Amino acid sequence: MSTPTRVYIARLAGVAVFDPNGDQVGRVRDAVARLRATKRPPEVVGLVAEMPMRRRIFLSINRITSIDADAVVLGSGTLNLRRFEKRPNELLVLQELLDRRVQLEPGGQPGAVVDVAMECTRGGEWSLSRVAVREQTGRLSRRGHLHQVEWDRVRGLSGIADNRGTANLLAVLEDMRPADLANALQDLPDTRRNEVAAALNDERLADVLSELPEHDQVEILAALDRERAADVLEEMDPDDAADLLNELPPPEQDVLLDLMEPDEADPVRQLLKYTPGTAGSVMTSEPVILPPDATVAEALARIREPQLSPAIAAQVFVTRAPQNTPTGRYLGMVHFQALLREPPADLLGKVVVNDIDPLRPTTPLPEITRRMATYDLVAMPVIDRSNRLVGAVTVDDVLDHSLPRDWRDRDALGAPGASDAVLDGDGG
Repeated sequence: MSTPTRVYIARLAGVAVFDPNGDQVGRVRDAVARLRATKRPPEVVGLVAEMPMRRRIFLSINRITSIDADAVVLGSGTLNLRRFEKRPNELLVLQELLDRRVQLEPGGQPGAVVDVAMECTRGGEWSLSRVAVREQTGRLSRRGHLHQVEWDRVRGLSGIADNRGTANLLAVLEDMRPADLANALQDLPDTRRNEVAAALNDERLADVLSELPEHDQVEILAALDRERAADVLEEMDPDDAADLLNELPPPEQDVLLDLMEPDEADPVRQLLKYTPGTAGSVMTSEPVILPPDATVAEALARIREPQLSPAIAAQVFVTRAPQNTPTGRYLGMVHFQALLREPPADLLGKVVVNDIDPLRPTTPLPEITRRMATYDLVAMPVIDRSNRLVGAVTVDDVLDHSLPRDWRDRDALGAPGASDAVLDGDGG
């Protein structure tokens, strides 16, 4: 194996995994260590890699030909894509040890784990060898000294961890996309998951909640105090906030809506009035809306705003004033490709099209799906009886509500795996 003999595992988080042909097959998310009956450090038996579609599989250490902080390269052999499940005698190093409160021997100095190294012996066996521990000084003005010590000089690495912090685990997770972070949270025990979620800032937590199964959303929201929960709901897209509130009892909905800022709560209240399974219930009430006298250049600048999702930014809806939903009279829409073909100084009123009938709030989901597929659209306008734009249904809205309710739940995605997720018996 062409690799350093000692590798700190937190530095591997997010590192790309390549097959022998140089094609990327996933990214490292953790290391799996097998506990021993003796006092010897746990044996590292493999890595957990995240593949496309958020599937996590086991990579046996025996299949890895190169491992460092830049890349992990696999040798020949066929991967079994069964989903990874930890065995009772195994340890997920980052998930279970990072931020764990421990004591340094011989003096019993308290500290927190910030990283763990695995080391390869001459016989080719990998084991957890050293632990990076930062002292807890009790002084807010400075950080404690960082120690790198042998595994057997740290007390508290086994058993149930109490009062763990989140700083180091958050540092490992901070570069993940919201969907990937949501997937990682599903791997954590409930208490640990709630701690990590609560430590995220409001905007980041709002993005992650939108990617979690409904039952996890509700449990995380319930673990927050109500004022914080209301703040997070304000950061969510109104349709996602409405979907989450729909999972709560009506009295709890009312409490949280009352705690939200009125201008953030009003569109959510409006969405909650629509019948489930209709355009009104799945639409976003904040598409890109401009008046007919706005220029093509202004429209292009608007859809470049980084907070807009690709589906929302794909078109501009044109209405009379006011431009907040429910708007003035709906005039039509302009796809971003049409904007790219027009002179920047031209007015939207000159290029707007309205040759496709808009949806009504009561249009059922199967009809929405049929019409979007027929016309190859990524979004459709929703208008009320007064011809005012009240929102837009995007293709991701349709997918979210067409898939089974548990499609975000990792436990429902495919057959269960095990640590022997690599063929030929090289599992954990």
